[in-house]
Amino acid sequence: MPSGRLHTLERLRVTIDRLERDKVTDGILRMSLGHTQADSFLQGGLACGVLHEVFAPETRQGAAATGFAVGLARRVSPRRPLLWVRQDFGAREAGAPSVSGLVELGLDPRSVVEVRTATVESALRVTADALACDALGAVMLEIWGETRQLDLVASRKLSLAARMSGVTGFILRMSATPSPSTAETRWIVRAARSPPRVVDWGAPLFDAQLIRNRHGPTGQWIMEWKCDECLFLEPASHSQPLVAASADRSYPSRPFAKQRRAG
Repeated sequence: MPSGRLHTLERLRVTIDRLERDKVTDGILRMSLGHTQADSFLQGGLACGVLHEVFAPETRQGAAATGFAVGLARRVSPRRPLLWVRQDFGAREAGAPSVSGLVELGLDPRSVVEVRTATVESALRVTADALACDALGAVMLEIWGETRQLDLVASRKLSLAARMSGVTGFILRMSATPSPSTAETRWIVRAARSPPRVVDWGAPLFDAQLIRNRHGPTGQWIMEWKCDECLFLEPASHSQPLVAASADRSYPSRPFAKQRRAG
């Protein structure tokens, strides 16, 4: 059998194995992320129909946190639409979501609906209404900076709406510090350094820290998002550099330990 078909067959086997691991515990459907340790800490996978938080501690980590949140949304709802609620300020600060970027992450742009609001209050209202709509698969609320409107009462309202409809909610916090909420999990995400490699060059690599887990321990992992399988996996180790040293280059000169002064 050609190597391409073998690769496709192996990829399908991995996908089927991950899907079979999705299970219901305590009346909550949990979707396997694919990362063995993270799934173990999450009692089998990420809980659906509840609220989750993803934090970017600094603005420069916003792209990593966004990619991680999109990956989580793709895992919990592979076939239903994602509603993305954003503030006008956030759109001006970071721009519109890239269609090609969504495709590279394994998300169909046709299944993403973007809603922009002028204020945090209107964003919270839209998110609560969207979470009550069971035709959606996931709802992501993107909030920039510290805000008093997103307090414990507001998060409780969002959590109740998610539990009633079964729609999973994600709150993406940019340049903000964690505060009390009713979220099932809370993640702090940074970009991880990608090791030099030849195979699967460019796969997103996240430094994901689980700092809140209502039904298990917390932890921190380097998680690689496999765009083709749409799974978070342990990054493979690579002992060889991306490009070998040139064989015909000149011999490296010795360091200048001592230099003579003229005169």
